[in-house]
This record gives sequence, C-alpha cells and structure tokens, in this order.
Amino acid sequence: MRDARRPAAGGGWLIRGGRFLGVSLLLVTITGCAALRSVQSLDGESMGSTWSVRYVADSSSLPEIRRAIEARLELVDRQMSTWKGDSNLSQFNSAPAGSWMELPPELFGVTAAALKLAADTGGAYDPTVGPLVDLWGFGAKGTRREPPDAASIAAMRARTGWQRVKLDIGQRRILQAGGTHLDLSSIAPGFAVDLIAGYLESQRIKDYLVEVGGELRGSGSKPDGSAWQVAVQRPLDNDSIDDSVTPAHVLSLRDASLGSSGDYRHFFVDDGRRYAHRIDPRSGYPLDNAVASVTVSRPHCVDADPLATALSVLGVDAGLTYANQRGIAVLFILRTADGFEERMSAEFARLLNP
Repeated sequence: MRDARRPAAGGGWLIRGGRFLGVSLLLVTITGCAALRSVQSLDGESMGSTWSVRYVADSSSLPEIRRAIEARLELVDRQMSTWKGDSNLSQFNSAPAGSWMELPPELFGVTAAALKLAADTGGAYDPTVGPLVDLWGFGAKGTRREPPDAASIAAMRARTGWQRVKLDIGQRRILQAGGTHLDLSSIAPGFAVDLIAGYLESQRIKDYLVEVGGELRGSGSKPDGSAWQVAVQRPLDNDSIDDSVTPAHVLSLRDASLGSSGDYRHFFVDDGRRYAHRIDPRSGYPLDNAVASVTVSRPHCVDADPLATALSVLGVDAGLTYANQRGIAVLFILRTADGFEERMSAEFARLLNP
C-alpha cells in the first residue's frame, strides 16, 4: 500500500523526518545462560513497503514466527489494498450504487475506526479522500505534474465525505452510496503492526519491536533491560555525504506505538509551487500549512498511524489543541523561512524527558 523504502547505508535502519524508514537498535553482548534469549531479527516486503520485527527469544522460533507474520501481512493486504483489484476493499470501491457488502471482521473494524476518527476530527481525517488523491496523481491511477482544474476537484469532492459511508454493525455490512472510494492506507499499516504484536504476545513473546511501512510498536525491553531505541529525524536537513544521519531525537519505545506522516516523499512542483501528497479532504487541495512532518505516540499503532495524518491536516495550532485536550503525544516539524522548527504537545515533551 506504500512505496518500498530503502535500508540505510552501513546496516541497520534509520528514521527520517517523522516518516520512519526502519529502526536503529542498540544491542549488547550477552554471555552465559542469557545467550539463549537474544534479539531475533526478521525483515521482508509487503503491502508495497517493508517490514521488520525484532523480538527476544531463542533462534529456534524464527521459521514459525516468519510464517505467521507473513500470513498476517497477507491478510491485511488481501483485505485492505487499493492497489489490488481483487482485494475486499477494491471490491467495495467498484460495487454498484445502493448495494450492501459484507466485510471480513478485520476490514470492518478498521473501517469503523477510521470513520470514528473522521467524526472526531470534523473531517480532517477522511478515509473517502481516495478520489481526490488519485485526481492529484498520488494514488494508484498514476502521477501528474500539474494541478487539476477547479471543476475536476469540485466533481471529485462530490464523491467524497465520510458521512456517505453507512455501516450495519449487526450484520457487519457497508453501503456503497455510489462512487464512494475508501482508502485505508493511513491506518492499515498501523493495524498490521498491532496484528503482529498480538500474535507475538499470544506466543508469550513480550519483548519486541514491530515495524510495518514505517509505523512502529515496541513492548518490553532488550535483553539487557533497556528500552528499544528509535531515532526521529528532521526531513532531509542534516544528511551527511556518506548517507549517515544525526538524529534529532532518540526515543525509548516501551509499551507504545509511533505513527508518522510527512510531505517530502511524494510531491511535484508546478509554476514554483510545491504540491505534496497529503490532501485536505475539506478543501480538495494539498495541504499548505507549513507542516513537514508529524510524529504521534499512542499505546496502539492503529490509533497512532491515522492520527498523524489527521493532525497534519489540522495544522500545528489546531492540532496541538486537539492533542493536548486528549493527552496525545505529538511532534510537529514545520517548514519556515529560517529552516525547520519543532512544536510538540505536553505529552511528547514528557517522552523526551521521562
């Protein structure tokens, strides 16, 4: 569902500008009996992006754990991909107007969570924004290098709006109002992270770090008792010539998730103006609010992932008000005439100074 991301030079994974390319783990040498329980590493590609899992156990578990992780990623992709024409979500998007469709429980639950956040943010987050994303050339239908005309934007806006989506909770069904196009790419990776975390815990693995498409969840600790270390990077502002990066912040991720949204990977420039892939569903146009990236911490990744998108759309002032009222940890990185500037909620400040 998202573009594949590249590994950092020299091994390990880096985190850039609030959009995580992976993780950088600080491991220690263990001796004696404790060596039987060390950090196991698994990596792969799925959902148009990469995934990685680090967990503390003996190495005999690796083949079984890999198979189980890949099965859960395939389940999410099969149900929620907008790039696969035969996914459950694509089938809904192409269903005739007025038809009801029964959804698998996972897809139904993610759709319900997305609609709940849409209502809570007054439409700043909207899972029906897909037609506008496609129109601007940032979706599955190909790219463009100039803005669409105002009439086309207005026509696509008539097809969007989270209020158009009706759910039948009792029968786990969804109504296709006609032309409604759901896009869950800003919440499905977070759900996949939680799905994998739930599996690990069912296997009595309590110490792990899971990453899917840049979204993260950490639990427990490394074998030496320290927390999993995650570095947050400003967008492309301090890369060195050898591709090494000096992190802006290093967070200890223990029993928490991180979600992020950034504007610096998918964009085009027309007549001197920069148009990035984050569309404000309330206007139909790309965001123009100086927000370069947003990083959110919540207990569950299915919450952190879409919140990063929602807060990006709300912008720094309304976003911080929303976050502080609800005790959400969020870091905004803003573009200014003098470079990047950081603003954060009270909860995020506490993460930096535990």
